[in-house]
Amino acid sequence: MDLSPIIDRVLSAVWWLVPLVSIIAILRLAWWKGHLGELVARAIAWLTLDTGTYRRLHNVTLPTPDGTTQIDHIFVSRFGIFVLETKNMKGWIFGSENQAQWTQKIYANSFKFQNPLRQNFKHTKALEAALGVSSDTIHSVVAFVGGSFKTEMPQNVTKGAGFVSYIKSFRAPVFTDRQVGGFLEELQSKRLKPIPSTHRRHVRSLRNRSRLDMARLCPRCGSPLVLRTAKHGSRAGQQFWGCSTFPKCRVVQNVT
Repeated sequence: MDLSPIIDRVLSAVWWLVPLVSIIAILRLAWWKGHLGELVARAIAWLTLDTGTYRRLHNVTLPTPDGTTQIDHIFVSRFGIFVLETKNMKGWIFGSENQAQWTQKIYANSFKFQNPLRQNFKHTKALEAALGVSSDTIHSVVAFVGGSFKTEMPQNVTKGAGFVSYIKSFRAPVFTDRQVGGFLEELQSKRLKPIPSTHRRHVRSLRNRSRLDMARLCPRCGSPLVLRTAKHGSRAGQQFWGCSTFPKCRVVQNVT
């Protein structure tokens, strides 16, 4: 019995399932979720922030003493420089300014993730070093795309288009138009090319930093970090990375 006609009919009926399954698999990737969140934030900014007042750069990777740092969005204006970190997450979000890790809860499942304010702190410090500006002119902003806050958040941790109101709340000029143009030129010259190989290099750098057997450098001064154990306080007995030049440099990092 020749089953070819039957097989052909079955294949013609389900051929579309292959690309559909592939698309669903891609959409479930963490990389794609993050990229989609960045696109949403970029669209909101394009619609609500005047491009002449708030000059912007997206997906900026800068070299640092300990590797690289990747910044989602930078808005440069006369009112300051705003560093926006986006998080595309669903469910309930729990966290506070001083917690090392926050919690995402979806139904009965809970997931830990790095405090995005601490993540963005390195971004602001990289910009401070690259541009030679005062830290009080650089502002950290976090925008969650999706999800609901279940704990009180700082003003600079926002949801949806809330980051726009926060940015616009700064009305006192701290830079001239000429300085704004100079900052943009400086960042364009120092950023690494936004190509796949740059992203892969950054991911490798992040993985190496998480390994205890890899040499680690201070993100501020470039000196080696050493593994230490806290002797006092609520974290007594816990390990952390500290700059080898302490007390000259007081940078510390969590082990995880």
